[in-house]
This record gives sequence, C-alpha cells and structure tokens, in this order.
Amino acid sequence: MRVAVVGGGPGGLYAALLIRKARPADSVTLFERNPAGATYGWGVVFSDRTLTSFREADYRTFVDITNRFVMWDAIDIRYRGEVIRCGGQGFSGIARRALLGLLQARCAELGVEMRFETDVGDSASLNEFDLVVAADGVHSMYRNANSREFGTSLAEGSSRYIWFGTPRSFDSFTFIFRANEHGLFQVHAYPFEGAMSTFIVECAEDTWRRAGLDVASEADSISYCEKLFAPDLAGAPLLSNASKWISFITVRNKRWRRGNVVLLGDAAHTAHFSIGSGTKLAMEDSIALSNALEGTDDLDDALADYELERRPRVERFQEAARQSQTYFQHTDRYTDLDPLQFAFHLLTRSGRVDYDGLRVRDADFVGAIDRWFAREHGGPSLVAPPPAFVPARVGPAEVTNRVAVSARPTYDASEGLVGAEALAELRRAAATGAGLVLTDIVAVSARGRMTSGCSGIYEQSHVVAWSDALGDVPRSVTDVMFGIRLGHAGRRGSTLPRTNGCDVPLADEGWDLVAPSPLPYTKKSPVPVAADSASMEAIVDDFGAAARSARDAGFDVLIVDMARGYLLGSFLSPLTNRRADDYGGDTGGRARFPLEVFAVVRDAWPQDRMLGATITAADWARGGTTVDEAISVARLLGEAGCDLVEVTGGGTVERTRPRYDPYYLVSYSDRIRNEAGVATLATGAIGSIDHANTILAAGRADLCLLLGVRELDGR
Repeated sequence: MRVAVVGGGPGGLYAALLIRKARPADSVTLFERNPAGATYGWGVVFSDRTLTSFREADYRTFVDITNRFVMWDAIDIRYRGEVIRCGGQGFSGIARRALLGLLQARCAELGVEMRFETDVGDSASLNEFDLVVAADGVHSMYRNANSREFGTSLAEGSSRYIWFGTPRSFDSFTFIFRANEHGLFQVHAYPFEGAMSTFIVECAEDTWRRAGLDVASEADSISYCEKLFAPDLAGAPLLSNASKWISFITVRNKRWRRGNVVLLGDAAHTAHFSIGSGTKLAMEDSIALSNALEGTDDLDDALADYELERRPRVERFQEAARQSQTYFQHTDRYTDLDPLQFAFHLLTRSGRVDYDGLRVRDADFVGAIDRWFAREHGGPSLVAPPPAFVPARVGPAEVTNRVAVSARPTYDASEGLVGAEALAELRRAAATGAGLVLTDIVAVSARGRMTSGCSGIYEQSHVVAWSDALGDVPRSVTDVMFGIRLGHAGRRGSTLPRTNGCDVPLADEGWDLVAPSPLPYTKKSPVPVAADSASMEAIVDDFGAAARSARDAGFDVLIVDMARGYLLGSFLSPLTNRRADDYGGDTGGRARFPLEVFAVVRDAWPQDRMLGATITAADWARGGTTVDEAISVARLLGEAGCDLVEVTGGGTVERTRPRYDPYYLVSYSDRIRNEAGVATLATGAIGSIDHANTILAAGRADLCLLLGVRELDGR
C-alpha cells in the first residue's frame, strides 16, 4: 500500500513514522508546504497519560522526546495580587521546533520520504496513493474541498488571543488575570525549554477593541502586553513568531473519512488550548490510526476502526474543552469571587478535575478551601468539614448540610402516596443524612395531576396523610428539613402512570388539559385548552390553597414548579407560549402568570420558612428558553421573595438534545447564582459527595440534589 500524509506538523510526522513502523513493506510519503525548519508557535504540553501512550507506540521517539522535556507539577493562579498554587499536576513541555526535529529524524530513520516546500494542490494530485492522511491543520485544504461529505462545522470563539514566547522561566503552568481601563486580560503561560516559556494573552472581543488592539501592529501589541503584564514578566520581553490576534476555531466533522482520504488532528477536530494541546490529540490520533492499519489489508475496516476508537474520546474531550473555553470567554462573571474560591472554580471549570482529585494531588490546597468555605459560612474553620457538610443559610432557614435528595416515588401510587409507602419512602430519604428531602411534584388540583396515580394536596385527606407521614419520620440524626414541590401538569397531564411509559395519554378516563396555548405535548396527546382569565384565576387560587395545605401538613420548604413543560414552565417558554396578550411575547410577558402564582404562594407561605421555585434554564431545542432568559426570570423571582431557585433543563417539548454528564446542569446553576444573585439548588446527574463538594466549593450552587444516594459519608 502507498500512503501519503499531507501536513508536516507533529501529528502528520508521527502518523507517518508509526504507519511506516506498523507496515514496513509499505511506502509512506509526507508532503509539507513549508520548509523543514519552519514552525509557528512556541511550546507543546503533554500530560502523564499521553506519555504512557507514546512509550507504547514508539519507544525510541518517547525517549528522544522525554529527554528534552521541561517538567513541572504545579499550577499557579495570579489573581488580585495573590499567587495561589495547587501542586501534584504532572505536566511536561517541549519546544515545538525541537519536537518537529525529533520526529523528522525518526521519520528519516524509518524510511519515510519527506517532501518539504511541496504544495500538493487538491486530492486529485495524489491519485496514485492508496491512502491519503489529511493532517493539514485547522484550515485543511482536503477537508474544506469536501466539507459537505465530511459534515464539517466550524465555530468561532468570542474572545481574541495572541501567542507569544518569552525568555522568562515560569516554574509552573501559570494563569494570570489583570484588568485595566479597557477590561480583563488573562494569560496562559508555561515553560518549554531552558529559560523559555509560552505566553498566550486572551481577552474578550470588546476589551480587545477598546484597547485598540484590533488596529494595532505586531510591535504595538507586544508593547501593550509587556506593559500590562510587567509585574509577571519581571523584566523579560515578549517575543513574536508571526504572532497575531485570532479567534479560536472549533472544528467538528460528522465523518472523518471520504473514500481513501482520512482526517487526522486539527483537520478532524480542535479543542480549546486552555484544556490541552492540539498536538497531543493529533499524536494520539496517529497512534490509533497506525494501530488500526497494522496487520490488515482491509482499508475500509481499518479506517472504520480508527474512527470508532477516536471519535468518542475526542468528543468527550471537546465537550470538556467547550466548558473550559466558555469559562475563559466569560471570566469576568467570577471576578467577585474570593481569590481562593476563584482558583478552585478555575481548576474545576471543565468537569474533568474534581474535589477528590485535587485533594489527592494537593491536600493542603483543598484543606485551605475547606477552611475558607467553613469560615465564610459560619462553620468550624479549625477542623473544617468538606463544603457539602457545612450548614447553609437560605433565606430565613438554615439547612444542616448542603445535600438534598428526592423522596421517590411520590406519584404513581395507588392511593396518592397515602399510607405505608409514603412513610417508608420518606424514612429512606431522611436516613441518607441529607439536610433537605424534597417530594416530587405534588398536584395543586385534580386537574393539575400528571398521571392518574399522582399525589396531591388539594383535599383535606391529603393534608392529614402528609402530616401523619411527616410526623412519623424521626429527624434526630440530621435535623432534616422536608420540602414539597407544588405543580400543575398543564399539557403534560392526564397520562398513564409512568411505569407504563412517559407521557402516555389516558384513553377514556382522562381529564381536560389547560395550557398557555392549545399545543399538545406529543402527537398522541390531547389538545389542551388555552387558559383564559377565569381558568387562570382558578389556578392561582389552587396554588394558594395548596401552599396553605403544605404549611398545615408541616413542610419546612416549598418549591413552586415552573419547569419541564408543566403548566407554569409552558408559560415561560417561547416554544409553548404563543399568546398575543399580556401573558405572552417577551420574557417579562411570559413570566407574568408564573409570577402571579408565586406572589399568591408567597402570601400564603410563612415568612420564616424557605420558599423556592424550579425553572428551566434551557429547553435544549431551537427557539427555546436560553440561560440568559432564565437569569432574567431568576432575578424577577428573587425580587418577588424567592429564596432558592432549583435549576433544571429540558422537558419543555418532546424532542430535545441535551448534553449529559455529572455536571450537565451545573453551568446553568453557576450563571444563575452568580449573575442573578439568588441561591440555587443544582440538579442533574450529581451522584456523589465528591461532585457536590466540587460544585459547592467553586460557588456554582448553594445546595446540591444528589441522585441514587443511600447514605452520605464524609460528615
């Protein structure tokens, strides 16, 4: 087989040498348009895990590279005049020019033909090759010429950055944050060779323009940055290598192969530089591709195996990089945080590093976080517990710890959760040690039920049953608080119990539905009646009465459900609220009825008990609610006397496209808490105290709802 590799960067060179090594009988030719010694950029960073894969792929290259490494094990965050260090990180750096030289030498040793200063033009010029590896970078000619077939998407970041070098030797991976009259600037700096370091300056586009950097020359940009970061450079200059201000481009492709052309490295995918190196990803691609090609002559199967191996890994990495990129594009949201919490927030920004992981790496750093968090929130600071076990003051109430759990099931019970099942479930939830136990949604009226088996609190018998159940649960262990979620199903009501499937409509014994607009939830759902003034007034009264019943039953906390496509959530979403009156239109109009409901509940609920609301931060559907709109709604709720916002996502319409991971809803809680200024309950797939500690210590939420917890530890 004849193999052509287009692109002489580290990814292309590594692919060429590994393919040649795996298939010594095949010819491998590498084409690069630039001279052999040309390179753009400064240093390359690798982690310990990447080095392990290098050692296994080609030991000679591994030794040559590691012999040139500069190594460090700390991250420094320079912020508001302080330097905060977290150790145990394990990074290595090498000059990009040196890395290219080592890889070129190894290619020559293995018999790879390298043709520098050769522009191959389009793919037709390589018809004599059986396999063409397109490793020609972000602006790949091969990919761009066939972008439809590859399913290429390019997303440009909202910030600007410029890549410098400096003869200032940093002894850690260093993040620097400095603000001036133009705005906030940040630096990603790390050593890579002797006394040399990479020095990447990044800022928001409006800051970049206010500083005049959009029209500045290369020399002027250097001068500006040297002046701004003079305390950090300690007299060292900034050096340029065709450095210019650019925006980061995220590359994604639905398919990595077209015919005999396969994409590799930046041609196939990119991930923001704040989380890792594109060189690292490209070289790992090369390992996977050479492994797939080894020992087979079936090119189709080999390329399929390569993509199946790498795509899931890369996509997970890209999602973490997306979160990290979002953080650095909006760092100014967090500049009010204390320096120690700011550092913890930064280190855990992508979801790949958590509280327990940092504690293993640097116990002193996490101990300082624990003591600071406890001191800030009135807990013991000498021997401080982890953040999840520090008491939380939310509105008028103090919760003994920051963990919440749901008592399940609170619907689909034959007697509406009256009797032994309710008591057993509440006992189980209370026994976890959580500070707050919440019911699932409890209907405010018969018409407001989700299913035929839903629990309610609209009859006196319900009040008595809930009161008896709460009274029989011992609270001595954690002084647990019990909360009730009140809701009205709206267009998602009149369905079979969910043991039969989600949103399966009842056939004959169903009830009429009401919604902001006459839009069925699914194609098989009945069409709801658009709420008029009379029905809206009745619903408001139902919520007020249910709040009084919850008070009489003995609940400590009340949460008004305004999410997941139920009635109040349907009013808030532009996907389901098509009204042309005062209860539709912009965010304020759509929030009007939910706020009227909340006001009545506020009047009915005791002032010395916690009152909250659940809102949808994103519908995950085109044209739906955005997190910016959710922040506006949270502000309105805070002004109306809401103590706590439970943050969720999706469910408004039948089809959505969520992103799932343990922290998939936490970024919304983070923004709502820090921008709307209201306490939040983070939800999602939070399954451990480690997750909760990570969220709480970073200031992304005040409480965390844990899933599947039997008994808490770490107290």
